[in-house]
Order: sequence, then C-alpha cells, then structure tokens
Amino acid sequence: MTRTSLVVLLSLATALTVPAGSQAESKKDGRSDGGILGYGEYGRPATLDPITSNEMISVRITELVFNGLVAIDEKQEIVPDLAERWEASKDGRTYAFFLRKDVTWHPKEGEEARPFTADDVVFTYNIMMHPKTITPLKVRYEFIEKVEKLGDDAVQFTLKRPILNALAKFSFKVIPKHGPSNPLYLTREDPFVQHPIGTGPYILRNITADREVILVANEKYLRGRPHIDKFIAKPFADQNIMSQALMFNAIDMIVLVNPRDLPEIQGDKRFVLQPYNALSYAFFSYNLRNPLLADKRVRRAFTHAVNREEMLEAFFNKQGTIISGPFAPGSWAYNLDVQPLPFDPQRAIALLNEAGFTPGPDGVMQKDGKKLSLSLKVPIEKESEAVKRVVLAFQNYLKNVGVAVRVEFKEWQAWKADVFLEHNFDIILASWVFDDSADISSLFHSAEIGAWKNNFGGYSNPEVDGLIVESKLTLDHEKRRTINRKLHALLADEAPYTFLWTLTNYSAYHKKVRRVAIHPYKFFSFADEWFVPESEQK
Repeated sequence: MTRTSLVVLLSLATALTVPAGSQAESKKDGRSDGGILGYGEYGRPATLDPITSNEMISVRITELVFNGLVAIDEKQEIVPDLAERWEASKDGRTYAFFLRKDVTWHPKEGEEARPFTADDVVFTYNIMMHPKTITPLKVRYEFIEKVEKLGDDAVQFTLKRPILNALAKFSFKVIPKHGPSNPLYLTREDPFVQHPIGTGPYILRNITADREVILVANEKYLRGRPHIDKFIAKPFADQNIMSQALMFNAIDMIVLVNPRDLPEIQGDKRFVLQPYNALSYAFFSYNLRNPLLADKRVRRAFTHAVNREEMLEAFFNKQGTIISGPFAPGSWAYNLDVQPLPFDPQRAIALLNEAGFTPGPDGVMQKDGKKLSLSLKVPIEKESEAVKRVVLAFQNYLKNVGVAVRVEFKEWQAWKADVFLEHNFDIILASWVFDDSADISSLFHSAEIGAWKNNFGGYSNPEVDGLIVESKLTLDHEKRRTINRKLHALLADEAPYTFLWTLTNYSAYHKKVRRVAIHPYKFFSFADEWFVPESEQK
C-alpha cells in the first residue's frame, strides 16, 4: 500500500531477551566503517515521517530513520527491536512489551539526545489513531482497543479481539513524544514530517535545495553503528537520466531500475543487478464519482480495450506478469482461478453499447448528449519514457473504441492534491506495493473514502465491505484465503481499476557496496549491515 504503497507478518514467536549494553558501539564484525552511498529515487518524498507518508520513497527513508517494537529479519522471522522481549496472554488479547533501556532519540539541533521510553510508544499509537491524523496506517491498527504504560520501560496493548499474526503488526515505527509540534494529532503541515527524528541507524542531517535527503550514521544505534557513514537520497524526474547517473558514477545505487535499462547495466561489470520480489502491481484507477465511470460495464470495456500483453512486451521487455485483481501475484491471497480480461475491442464496444453509449458524429461515444471524454492525470515525476508510452498507448487503445482521453501531466504535489485531496480526476496511472498481510481494506472499503485516504476512486460496495471485515476478523488462515479469493473475483468483476501487471523489480548498485541484502517491501531494513571496503571509499 502506496503508499503508492501499503504496509509484515509472520507467526507468533516468543523472543529471547537481547542483552542491552550501556551504549551502542562499532559492530566489531571485521567490516569497514566509512564511505558514502548516493542512491537514485524516481521522484521525491512529500513527507519523511512514518505516519503521514503514503509513498514508497518515504517508506524507504523512514526505514533508515526509525524503529518498531519488533522487526522482521532476513529470514522473515520476528525479532526484537525497540522491545527486548514480550509476553502474550493465552487468549491472544494482550501483548506486553518490555523495552530496551539503552536507546536514545536522535538529538535535535543544539539539544542532548533524549531517552526512548514507554511514553513514546503510547504517544505514537494515540497520535496515529487520532481522527484528525490522516494516515493509511489507521485502518491497520483498528484491532487495538487500548495501550497502557506499565512503567518507563514497559507497555501493554489490549486487543479488541485476537487476530492472526498479531505480533508482526507491532513493527510499526515509533516516533518521539517530543517530536511533533502538536501533541494530539499529526498533519502534513507539522515541521516534524519534514525534519523527523527517530532511533534508527541513520539521522536526517538536512535536505538540500535540490531536494536531496542527507542521512548520516547514528553513532549510538541500538545494534551498533552502521558501517556506511552517509546515505544521500537523490531525486530524479526521469528514469533515463537516473540510469545515466549510475553509469557515470554520479550515484552508487538505483532502488528500482527501468526495465529498458537492464541490458546496459547488466553488461557493465562495475555493477551488481539484484532482483527482489516486491509484492506490487500497476493499475489505471477510475473516479467513480464521475457518472460516466459509475457503470461497471464502462470500466470493464476499458480493460477489454487495452492490450496489456503488447504494452508489457514493448515497454518492459516482458519483465512482468499480467494480473486480474486486487492482490499482488505471489501473495497467498491471489486467486489464480480468475483470469485477466482478454484484449477484445469488439467486446469493449458491445459493453459500451449495453451501457447506453453510441458513436457521435466525431466518432466519440456519447450518452444523453454527454461525450465519453475523460482526463488521465500523470505526475511529472512519473514522466519516464515507459510511463509516457503506457499512457499514450492507453489513450490510443481507448480512442479505437470511441473514448476520448486527455493526458495531463501535473507537478507531483499538485497531482497528489488532485488525487488524494480534491479527487479531481477521471483516470490515473499508479502502483501499489504491499507487505504480505494482503490487506486491501484501505484501498476498497467504503470507510476509506475521504481526503488523503487510499480509496481515492470512491469505490463503495457493501458486499466488498463485508468480505473485508470478515477477512480481518477470522483467525483461520485458510478461511481468510477463501474470503480473499472471493474478494479477488468480485473486484475483478467490478473493475474499479484496470489491473495491469506486476513487474520484476531490480536494484542496481556499484560492486564496491558489499553485503547488500534488500527487504522486498521496505528495501533498507538491513542497510546498517552494508559496507564499503576502505580501499574503495571516496
């Protein structure tokens, strides 16, 4: 989720206590400290805190800056993080977390570092759940009834009901009580969202005039000082320029390589091309507030009109898979029995005719004197060659069945305001990235319609709402799988999106960067272990 993401799961386990030293020191693992890693991002983050952020660029940065009570290690097992141990009641209703006593917050300018305490955990939960805090996380934590401070170093969460994989939910990032200027709720206007302080391996040093985000190593990090001295997140508005920046050593890493650039990078022995299995997909979303798009026959017609196989082959070198519904392929929730709607322009025209549309004098379909003429809004930061080709191909495919589509490129923040705040759009092209919880409630539940929420298309269906709630309530994994298969089939039929494809993700980085392990969703979860040999440091 968006964020043009979402946000890890796994089985309940009793954790061992991690011995806490008086202060974090060097890792003493024989690897070099030092060096700088500049990495390229496609676009720039709107916010840098873990609560208001709803895009993957921000999520990756918050992974470097913040910690949760628990974490997920490289083996996908739950391990201690800010909590050194925990206890769960037999009925699964209460979880007590016992916190490390050696953790401090990144210091504010001119101030001493403050200790991390239970007050910060209680504060984070309360501000996250406040009605005036706009966050995609709220729906994920509605199962919690209350949180209580048991002492400076312990907190207890009481759940409204037992849930599957509850422990993994407590990987949410904790923010400091002394961070936001408003102690009750968090807005995108709060200075904290642009200048966050956390407990993580890297400290936000500054944001340059070019919107580069400079992060420096936290000398007092709870798992020992990270090896690399500095991370620099560099924004690019064009994927081709970003790839050239890598080739000319202006950056050391690209988080997500443009598929068209894979052969060139693969052929250069200076770089490592590393695949990672993000649960993600791309889609065209429709604004159902527009009466022209409220009829599912129209939306299904659009999907039939689009040749997704042709686009995937021509624009992405076949590096992906066509999808049929709202869950990412590879997820346990994906329904393989639901096939993608086939490319069938004649069926598209027939559906439009069934919906009451007939060709006008200019060839554009119309109904009751209203032309089927729509806008497709695309952010400038997404104005890559591949994205341009996809939207122009979409425009041409729909023209062939009598639909007029105007492509409008917008500045990134203006696009986000149009989509998430004003809902001033007909069609958008975007993508979601998921964790393995397969939670689509923030995307399609009617309660998630509103400003800065992820159901920006205004999709509402009581049957879908009921299935989403039922899926969240069940403690039987197989029953949940069955419910989600029904959800998949229903949303495939309803077509609030034209579901496109999931692409194979590749990161590229200079071979001087060693021991690179990539988290499939958060990317930088293990970056404190990465290092650059002293002989190759700048």
